[in-house]
Amino acid sequence: MVNSSTTGRRGLAINTPVQMTAFVFGVVFLLVGIAGFIPGITTDYGDMSSAGHHPPSALLLGIFAVSVLHNIVHLLFGIAGLALARSFNTARIYLIGGGAVYAVLWLYGLVINLNSAANFVPLNTADNWLHLVLAVAMIGLGVVFGRKAATTTETGTPPSV
Repeated sequence: MVNSSTTGRRGLAINTPVQMTAFVFGVVFLLVGIAGFIPGITTDYGDMSSAGHHPPSALLLGIFAVSVLHNIVHLLFGIAGLALARSFNTARIYLIGGGAVYAVLWLYGLVINLNSAANFVPLNTADNWLHLVLAVAMIGLGVVFGRKAATTTETGTPPSV
């Protein structure tokens, strides 16, 4: 019997907060990846490059720089979130590891000249701030929710002393 969980295809049960958080991040990344390919949601859609160091012209919601590569990475990151939400351990790894990736990407965006050939993703200032927020949120939620579930046994009862 599954108690207060979200059940998906093939009886996938999302039983813990860390799993639900990974699932939600996965869904959001999938939606962002899809939105990056929709004209109107992405401004200057016709000028979107596949990747490269050219100044970003295609902007998701008129704010965040996107490219075909950028959108594909969001889609893959979303798929990973959905797949890794299946268990407590992999959901925790997805959140903390994904947050670490975003922390590195944030640092990269700070160090490079956004108008140089090094900006192959492409990134802009709004992306840098978003990457910082994602890094802090994903790592923080992975650690906080990871600790809470680790203090209970598989039966849901606190460990005996």
